[in-house]
Amino acid sequence: MTWKTQLPTVRGKLLFDEPLGPFTWFRVGGPADVLFLPADADDLRDFLSALPDEVPVQALGVGSNVIIRDGGVEGVVIRCAGRAFGEVTVDVEENLIIAGPAALDASVARAAAKAGLTGLEFFVGIPGTVGGALTMNAGCYGRETKDILVSAWGYDRTGEIRVWDNADFGFTYRHTQVPANSMFWVQAMFRGTPDDPADVRDRMAEITARRETTQPIREKTGGSTFKNPPGHSSWKLVDEAGWRGKRFSASGKEGGGAMFSPLHSNFLINTGEATAADLEGLGDTVRADVLAKTGIHLDWEIKRIGRPGT
Repeated sequence: MTWKTQLPTVRGKLLFDEPLGPFTWFRVGGPADVLFLPADADDLRDFLSALPDEVPVQALGVGSNVIIRDGGVEGVVIRCAGRAFGEVTVDVEENLIIAGPAALDASVARAAAKAGLTGLEFFVGIPGTVGGALTMNAGCYGRETKDILVSAWGYDRTGEIRVWDNADFGFTYRHTQVPANSMFWVQAMFRGTPDDPADVRDRMAEITARRETTQPIREKTGGSTFKNPPGHSSWKLVDEAGWRGKRFSASGKEGGGAMFSPLHSNFLINTGEATAADLEGLGDTVRADVLAKTGIHLDWEIKRIGRPGT
C-alpha cells in the first residue's frame, strides 16, 4: 500500500496495523490499516486536507455501538479522543451546553444537571459519545438527540469546515441525512431548559437505576442491537423467536461465544470467546428467523464495519 508511505505529517499519532478490538465494547475485530489519533482539531483539519482522496476514511468513537469485522478496516480510522475533543462547557445565560465529539453523553447530561438545565437527562442512559449521538440520532426513553441539538460543526473529508444546524441533519429514528464518514465533528451545541438541579438529578438517577436493572451494562455488549420496527419492540420479537440466552457460533462450534442477553434480549453479548463473525452471524440468523416467523424485518442498529475475516 503505497499510500501508507505518503501520509501527512501529524502532531498526534499514526499507528499502523493497529488492533481495533480494544477500542470497542465487544472487544473483537481486526486491525486498522492505519489508526490516526489527532492531537487537536487543527491536527485533524490538516490531516484531512492533505490526505489523498483515494484513501478510505472511517470515524470511530468510544466503540459502544459497533462491531469491527475480523478482517479489520481498510484505509485510515480516525479516533478523536482525549481532552482536546472531550471538553464540556455551559453557557448559563443562553441555556447551552457545548461539547466535543469525544465527550460521553452521560457527561453532557451531568453538566446540564449541575447547571440546572433539564431536557438532557436521557443522555445519561446512552453508552456513547456526542459524535455517535450526532451520527445516529441516539436516544432512549422517549427522547432523541434531535430534541436538544442546536447545531454542530466539524471538518468534511477535504478538511473544510462545515456548520450543520438541527434542520440540516434531516433527523429520523436512529438516522440522519449526513453521509457516513463525510463529517468529522469537532463540537456540538445543545439547549436545555432551566429547572431545579435537584429535580434534574433525581430524574437522571431514575434513568440510571432503570438501566442498571434492565440492561447487561457490565457485559461485553453494544447497546440495542436492532432498531424497533414500527409498532413492535425488537426485544420481544427476539425473545418470542427463542433466542434469549441461546449461544451461537458462526463456525458451528459447540458452545459459541455470542448470544442475546438473558436480561435483555435486544442486547448482543460476547461471553468471552466470540469473534466478530459470531456476533454478526448471530444477529443475521436471528433477523432471518424473525422474518420467517413473523414477516417483520429487523434492521441493525449496531454498525458493522470492515472486512470479513479469512
